[in-house]
Amino acid sequence: MNKDIVRQSVVVIAVMATIAVNGLANALPLNGQTSGEISDRFQVYFVPAGYVFSIWGVIYLGLLLYAVYQALPAQRENPQLRRIGYPFALSCVANTGWLFLWHYNYFVLTLVAMVALLLLLILIYVRLKVGVTAVSPTERWLVHLPFSIYLAWITVATIANLTAVLDFVGWGAWGISPQSWAVIMLIAAGAIASAVTLARGDVAFGLVIIWALIGIGLKQADTPLVAVAAWVVAVFVGLMAVVGLLLNRRHRTSISGAMT
Repeated sequence: MNKDIVRQSVVVIAVMATIAVNGLANALPLNGQTSGEISDRFQVYFVPAGYVFSIWGVIYLGLLLYAVYQALPAQRENPQLRRIGYPFALSCVANTGWLFLWHYNYFVLTLVAMVALLLLLILIYVRLKVGVTAVSPTERWLVHLPFSIYLAWITVATIANLTAVLDFVGWGAWGISPQSWAVIMLIAAGAIASAVTLARGDVAFGLVIIWALIGIGLKQADTPLVAVAAWVVAVFVGLMAVVGLLLNRRHRTSISGAMT
């Protein structure tokens, strides 16, 4: 069988398996507990309101569209899709592996799986050259956009996973209060989002971070320090996203002008 067809098939199977496992993890649920019930055990403040997790529906829809698009005969030899096919399949393994580890209470190992997922998505993002190279509108919507959203959310999830694991192992945070630690993590998330949006003009990445920050602000409304910090950082990321978009458009215009 043609190796490109094998790769395309692996991607489709990986997406379907990941969606199925994620659905069953809370429908069954795995080990008799839902992901949210486990999360609620940890006394941390870097946790958004429940509705924020609905973004998984957007993520999986985007990944399904990507899987279908890359499986088309016309995309069989697409060099960018070739470069990300197997890293994406590995990211699906990390995603499902994290779920099993989380539901069976291997919390320290969940951080290993989450970091692996994050690194694989960064690799995919870099190989796609999101915001750096021009692609067709179809590829932008069905490939670049899904991975921008996915990477942004996993960036937030990695920070949340880290705070949960540190709480689990009883780390004292060098005497820093849990609220102050949450503010530090919020600033870190904002700095990452700002860097990406400024460098790549990737508004989708910034909007996902803002979505999470607003959710944290609402969830932690009874803790003013955390809530106010979340809202301030969300506004800052929004401003950086606008600046990044303007800079990116100016850069593309200058390149187009030089080519004509």
